[in-house]
Amino acid sequence: MFDLSIGKLLILAVIALVIFGPNELPKMASQAGRALRDLRRIAEGAKNDLREGLGPEFADFEIEDLNPKRFVAKHLFDDMNGENGNSAPGAATAQATRPAGARLAPGERAPYDSDAT
Repeated sequence: MFDLSIGKLLILAVIALVIFGPNELPKMASQAGRALRDLRRIAEGAKNDLREGLGPEFADFEIEDLNPKRFVAKHLFDDMNGENGNSAPGAATAQATRPAGARLAPGERAPYDSDAT
């Protein structure tokens, strides 16, 4: 998310030391840590309230799935692998036991290889 390297962190630390001074810097760091901890607690509470409000039919709902990149990967690539139960029964085992170079049956999908893409 943030591209902070060691050099950038050192520059920020020196700037903070100059602005706040050596006596106030530990207090400011403590307050910043407390504020971050409170913010995380508030965010977790909001997630839990949302899950409770949605009800039991959305028990497997993950907030992170709202990220468009994860949403597309989950719904497109899982379907290609047959992990959502949309593939024919026994298709995964038939593909796993097929000898190399064997032809696909009519209407059968080619196996998805995540390493090749």
